[in-house]
Amino acid sequence: MMAIIEQEAFETGTDAFNAHDLSQLEELLDDDVVFQGPGEESGEGKAACLEFYGSWFDDFPDAHLEIQGIHFFDDVAIEEGTFTGTHDGRAHTGRAVSLDYVRVIRSCDGKHVSMRLMFDLMLMLKQLGLSDDTVPAR
Repeated sequence: MMAIIEQEAFETGTDAFNAHDLSQLEELLDDDVVFQGPGEESGEGKAACLEFYGSWFDDFPDAHLEIQGIHFFDDVAIEEGTFTGTHDGRAHTGRAVSLDYVRVIRSCDGKHVSMRLMFDLMLMLKQLGLSDDTVPAR
């Protein structure tokens, strides 16, 4: 029964992300939620997590998730998907990105208590035209 409840919360979160609905995302977050993204992106608390999501909506007004697979293990959901969007953020590149990602969400009582997002940050920068193909010599 737990996996069904978690799956419903997960699907609600995906729908809220794709609708850019921060108030619905807020309902899914524990007050003390912690999150970590690529690089040094991390935070603690509902407000910080909502700011993180909001920055994606600001930077990619057409941000969209396409779920490829979801795996539930007790209180953990592992999501595999593709993020797409057109960049209109800080550097205003106007370029489209398509990034495969993995997100690990831990839940308790129907609320997300932790989230870890992993994707190829260098690929994103390359797609945005903010990084070239060269790798520095060691």
